[in-house]
Amino acid sequence: MLMGARLARLMRAPTRPTFLFFIFIVIQSYMVMTSFEASDKEILLTFKESLANTKAINNWDPNVNPCNENRGNWIGIKCHKGHVRGLQLENMGLMGNIDIDALVSLQYLRTLSFMNNTFAGSMPSFNKLTALRSVYLSFNHFNGEIPDDAFVGMKSLKKVLLANNEFTGKIPSSLAALPKILVLSLDGNKFEGQIPDFLQKSLRKFNVSNNNLEGQIPASLSNMDPNSFSGNANLCGSPLESCKKGGKKLSVFKITAIVVMVVLVAAVIIAVFFIFYFKKKSKPLERTSTLHDKNWFDISYSGPEPVEPTLPVNTGQHKVKSEHGKLTFVRDDREKFDLEDLLRASAEILGSATFGSSYKAMIMNDQVVVVKRYKHMNIVGREEFDEHMTRLGSLSHPNLLPLVAYYYRKEEKLLISDFVVNGSLASVLHGNHYEDKPALDWPTRLRIIKGVARGLAYLYDVIPSLIIPHGHLKSSNVLLDESMDAILADYALSPVINLDLVQQIMMAYKSPEFAQHGRITKKTDIWSLGILILEILTGKFPENYLTHVHDRNADLASWVNTMIKEKLVSDVFDLEMGGAKNSKSEILKLLKIGLSCCEEDVERRLDINEVVRMIEELKEGDGDSEYISSVTNDGDNFRGM
Repeated sequence: MLMGARLARLMRAPTRPTFLFFIFIVIQSYMVMTSFEASDKEILLTFKESLANTKAINNWDPNVNPCNENRGNWIGIKCHKGHVRGLQLENMGLMGNIDIDALVSLQYLRTLSFMNNTFAGSMPSFNKLTALRSVYLSFNHFNGEIPDDAFVGMKSLKKVLLANNEFTGKIPSSLAALPKILVLSLDGNKFEGQIPDFLQKSLRKFNVSNNNLEGQIPASLSNMDPNSFSGNANLCGSPLESCKKGGKKLSVFKITAIVVMVVLVAAVIIAVFFIFYFKKKSKPLERTSTLHDKNWFDISYSGPEPVEPTLPVNTGQHKVKSEHGKLTFVRDDREKFDLEDLLRASAEILGSATFGSSYKAMIMNDQVVVVKRYKHMNIVGREEFDEHMTRLGSLSHPNLLPLVAYYYRKEEKLLISDFVVNGSLASVLHGNHYEDKPALDWPTRLRIIKGVARGLAYLYDVIPSLIIPHGHLKSSNVLLDESMDAILADYALSPVINLDLVQQIMMAYKSPEFAQHGRITKKTDIWSLGILILEILTGKFPENYLTHVHDRNADLASWVNTMIKEKLVSDVFDLEMGGAKNSKSEILKLLKIGLSCCEEDVERRLDINEVVRMIEELKEGDGDSEYISSVTNDGDNFRGM
């Protein structure tokens, strides 16, 4: 009896050594569990093993962390606060299997983009990554049916791009159930059946063109662009033609009434046009204006050559400041001002293009800035936009136009930068030349090209995750300061510009590789640089800037090559280019560099390091007549590097 009681007490009160042993076991278990938690680096290297043809991501070095705060050290990795935020593995020729299971442990992963590769087979199970916000798979060879529940549980998903693959079957209903969907692109596949009903008010971009869909378009999609449904022979309903009901014909009375209504509407439109036209003619335009009572966000693009700033008042809206918040400054070395100061500033329009209009504004403290207004960034979320603008604000190079501040509104954005006194290279090259404004001489042109190359090389270095670190390199986006040094503008905007406009307008998408293969590469900006070099040397305005796609017949490099074949090299150069008497060999070397940058075969095209090295070696002149003679008399010798 006594022994039983003593044994019970021992069991109820463990001894001190037993307690310490228990603590030791707990700590050891924790350490073992912790050791199994793989780092982002280990996860990505495991993921890489599932891919094939990984030459483009060879810099995924096990000895280097993929992230350094907000900067990715590895190609294609987007980072935020030291964690992997996104995989942007585009235009890399990748193939194999996308190992989603390997990515599940990346708890901060929000974006996956595998566009313009050669992946095939069924769509990966992305619903294992429930926190994803964007999935981009366009321009691959994925095929088969997508399971109806493929997107179940992905409550944060906003953008899904599956265009130009080989998917079949019905559009999964789980896509239509995504609560936050903003952009959905399913065009260029083989989907069939009816379009499910999308009731989300958030949906902004929707495209199912060029599939095998049929039936009536849901009423919830009737406000979408009709082109979003083209290429589906059996689709009907708004915004396309109404669906036929029993073959009923309109009565003669109804047809007559419709014709009369059309005539009346046309008459009213014509009358309004004439009233507006004569009213406008009677009022002279002002060259400058104050923006305090005028809304920056009501300016409409009205053509490529506006001369005056016309900022109409919209009395139906509140003032911007009370409605939309404040400017966000991304640099600490500039004097700050608020939105009200900007609205009170006198404004002078500098130009207008597809991306938006630019204004020169004089702030009250005599600070001069340029405000560029963008309309085509309306699918970019606030967090994504802020992150990219912060990144651009951190860039610093003598040949880059620094971003000073920005203003975010869902429909439109303002980017504020310094004013550069001599305007754009395009206006200096192709504008009228006078005694006080002569044409550019050879030393100045060489100085400009060296500045452009240095600025572009810097972008390649600091933004390795972008396939096209500039994306829109052309003479109108090269500014000239008081010393005639080149300043690159409108760079690195491809991640925040609407995808449809990016492919229509940006210079990179007019390249030979995009025309031939539907993809861009790390050397696409080099092609743009080559066209720019030829433009500076020849003085000819490249038709490449005007076409929506690459056109060999309108290509400046093709014209130069033709002139060389016909041994008319001397007729290539700008007749207004002075200071070239003792510099012909250097000019010819630069022409060769420009042509090498424009090689249609991407593999033969120079890379950025080669281009910069060769351009930096050029001098203002050396009088090498032997070199000149050998080059100008032999077109084949000229083209060979």
